[in-house]
Amino acid sequence: MSAEQRPMSRLGVVDEIFLRTHRGMGTPIALQGLWRTADRVAPEVLEKVHAALRTGPLGRRVVRARVPGARPYWRANVNAHPLAVTEHALPADEVLNWADEQGFDLDPEYGPGWRLATATLADGGSIVALTCSHVLADGRGLAIAVDQALSGTTAAEIGVPQSNQMPLGTAAAEVGAPRSNQALSAAMAAEVVALPSDQSLSGTTIAEGIAQQPDQSLSGTAIAEGIAQQPDQSLSGAMTAEIGAPQSDWLDAWRQWGIILGGTARALRRGVPKPPSTSAPDRPGPARTCGVVLEIPAADWERTAAAHGATANSLFVHLIAQMLWHSGFDGPEIVASIPVDTRDEPRVDNDMSMTEITVTRSDTAATVREKCRAAYEYRMSSPGGLPEEILQVLPARTAHALTRGAGERDVLCSNIGPLPTTLTHLGPHPCLGVAARAIHPALTPPLPRTRLSAYLSHLSPAYTLALTSLDPTHIQSPTALTDLAHTTLTTYNLTPTFW
Repeated sequence: MSAEQRPMSRLGVVDEIFLRTHRGMGTPIALQGLWRTADRVAPEVLEKVHAALRTGPLGRRVVRARVPGARPYWRANVNAHPLAVTEHALPADEVLNWADEQGFDLDPEYGPGWRLATATLADGGSIVALTCSHVLADGRGLAIAVDQALSGTTAAEIGVPQSNQMPLGTAAAEVGAPRSNQALSAAMAAEVVALPSDQSLSGTTIAEGIAQQPDQSLSGTAIAEGIAQQPDQSLSGAMTAEIGAPQSDWLDAWRQWGIILGGTARALRRGVPKPPSTSAPDRPGPARTCGVVLEIPAADWERTAAAHGATANSLFVHLIAQMLWHSGFDGPEIVASIPVDTRDEPRVDNDMSMTEITVTRSDTAATVREKCRAAYEYRMSSPGGLPEEILQVLPARTAHALTRGAGERDVLCSNIGPLPTTLTHLGPHPCLGVAARAIHPALTPPLPRTRLSAYLSHLSPAYTLALTSLDPTHIQSPTALTDLAHTTLTTYNLTPTFW
């Protein structure tokens, strides 16, 4: 099956949240995988990887549906940015600045939404960066896409992921938390419809938002009539799979509006409570970020976790909270946002949800472990049972107002988990280090609530920790962030090696 023939799939609620950030509503996010090699990677090796990525699951773009209420869908897109090659050698202290620059001009809607780039290093090696819009995939999804490309998986075997689920992750597996296949699970259910403190969600608000869509008839009658115009078609799953994008828009709209109208009616009968505010005031200041990447021997990390009664993941969360306090953060507690992977099979999409814990100054790595365990097991529904699908029919700015700050807390602790072993080589070239992180291209004031983002991955024999500071007041440079990380880690007898 060619890329153009792969079956269509629809965007989920999380996909559309990231699509709005791409359009300037929220904090822009791109995901990035980085490889460091001891010798220069031959261009023909990277061209083969580039070709595999182009026809794989990252080779797609968002197409807007033509029927009110139908979700946008994915269409194969084999067009790609050419392999970007930087010939001049980069010194070590310029590598991450170079990597940050690879996030420009990524467009998941009109394409291409990803870029593969490489540069030579002053020590004779190479740095390779794969950067993609967060609309296309989350961190685990990006790793799966690379694994498929490097292992020679064909486009027919890859397929286009069914991106109709909202998620939960890697860290959950560590503490035995159940995984959910529901559209909206865990804390994200409440977050994606959480309102700023001066807003409430009422039937009037919903109606006004829907009314802002010009020249569109949103009535159930109109949708039913549209479906009726398609002879000999039923609403069966088989028919949905068989028909193409335009015709199935009617079927998807029927499904969406059925969920929304029925769920909203039930919620309004019960009375939709005003959710507590979870967002912090906007932070003014320069939109400047800085980052560092470091490695710690896996045996040392796991030994330290066990010595403190923690898991590798809860030690991670505890250390990031300590780093923020050491930076000068003066709050009595730190709220950590924790993405959780919900895949029941390898898929390249945004298959994750969010949960959170509150860390106090008296917490230890062991108490953080218990808080994480409780957070992963706790499943919240949207306020008053309101269906999250309503976010997919409201105008973009109205939906953004209802989801503003979703997932943003004082720190972000994203445990991407074990990386595929295929990532240890690029063709015949062994990798000295592999890192996964997020970057924020075209970030503008005001700054998000998140002050420190951290991304942990494991590829034997090391854990790799990528840190990004969004707090230019307390962490003003990569040197300051390096010193902060070194001080915190060595307190726990962990010796980092910085890229």
